[in-house]
Amino acid sequence: MYELTIPLNEEGKPLYEQIYEYIKTQIRERNLPAGIRLPSSRMLAAHLGVSRSTTQLAYDQLLSEGYLESEPRRGYYVAQLDVLFHFKAEQKTEMKKKQKENRSWVCDFSPRGVDLDSFPYGIWKKLSNNILNEDNRILFSAGENKGDYALRQAICTYLYGARGVNCRPEQLIVGAGNEYLLMLLNQILGDSSVIAMETPTYTQAYRVFERLGHRIVPVEMDAAGMETEKLSESGADIAYVMPSHQFPTGIVMPIRRRMELLSWAAKKEGRYLIEDDYDSEFRYRGKPIPSLQSADRGGQVIYLGSFSRAVAPAIRVSYMMLPERLLDVYEKTCSFYASTVSRVDQRILTEFITGGYYERHLNKMRSIYKAKHDALLAALEPLEGAFSVSGEYAGIHILLKSREELSEEEMVARAAEKGVRVYGLSEFDIRTRKEEKEAGTVLLGYASLGKEEIQKGAALLCAAYCQVRSTVQEDRACAEAEASSAV
Repeated sequence: MYELTIPLNEEGKPLYEQIYEYIKTQIRERNLPAGIRLPSSRMLAAHLGVSRSTTQLAYDQLLSEGYLESEPRRGYYVAQLDVLFHFKAEQKTEMKKKQKENRSWVCDFSPRGVDLDSFPYGIWKKLSNNILNEDNRILFSAGENKGDYALRQAICTYLYGARGVNCRPEQLIVGAGNEYLLMLLNQILGDSSVIAMETPTYTQAYRVFERLGHRIVPVEMDAAGMETEKLSESGADIAYVMPSHQFPTGIVMPIRRRMELLSWAAKKEGRYLIEDDYDSEFRYRGKPIPSLQSADRGGQVIYLGSFSRAVAPAIRVSYMMLPERLLDVYEKTCSFYASTVSRVDQRILTEFITGGYYERHLNKMRSIYKAKHDALLAALEPLEGAFSVSGEYAGIHILLKSREELSEEEMVARAAEKGVRVYGLSEFDIRTRKEEKEAGTVLLGYASLGKEEIQKGAALLCAAYCQVRSTVQEDRACAEAEASSAV
């Protein structure tokens, strides 16, 4: 039996609350291990010099909350609370993670940010006011389940001109974010589908598929993207790809590889390619790359797009184009799902596209992001030779790879010492067993940063990595000298 000496304050909370809180804290802190027998309410009352009703109230509360268990004619025992302790450990881990994320960084090269300072607030406000000032009562009624026809027509027109996508408004479904559309697609395809994904990849899509119960097969990439030979060996019937600008590697898939993927899909009934046209709007050299869907003649490509990168994340408007066969399945099984996007927001976005504002906004953002892209590349020039840059001239991030055999962990840590946050490429690797890499690679996003922030952050990176480079060279020289002396 475990004796309890509990400090009591006569002028504080009621005595039974003090006893209850003390015992609960001791159990949560694991000072009172599971299975330990506590003194009876009578014995504890005598030991503390309080009435038995006081200790009994405390024990009753602990029993009701599950901290104690009572056995007839035997007494009170501390309950088994491993789940609680595990949950508490997870809370601490999550807290540390949030503290790291909330750290005040001198520069955060997040690949997920966008330039919100350049959002067309005035135009958006004007369109909103015009729409709400008109007699548009119909906008507050339930609309079409796929999304308003006018918006779907506007998206189809834009996609055909900008991305070469061939689709009818009837094939398009508008939803609040890609996650919702992937969950809807799961209803259409069924959760027994085996999905092949590039690795590294867009982990948000990976998490959605995983939580929906799909078996996911990571397929490695070469310089042209997902390797079709390994895809054929994977046993998958769905392949999720980002051919126009793969995230996070920035690989642009050449036409030959695209044809190989379409050929793979056409060889067996029920095979499809999910094309996530990730940040394809931003390209700074040459013409935009046509979509994979534009080359699809067999109805094998499911096309996904979003306005989150091009306009703003809070818009939360994405769209999915279904090939005719899957459209029939949708109509029969899933057409009862209501649209998840406000009709007011749909109308504003429709006016934004059809009024020419969207195209002008994209042209403006290409110019802004190109200037930031060029500023970052120029600021990283001192690292030439020791580091290589890839994924440039498109998107809103680049990859910085060490040629001095520095690990990713060391690159991230050295940057953090200077107050700069960078993101390791391994964060996006979905393989269960990750191979050791000779050199580290980090992502540097620049969209949400100003030009001065980019230059300052890059200068700090150069200082951190040039220092590491010197250390590595010195260590290598010492090793070579020792080898020579041994000979």
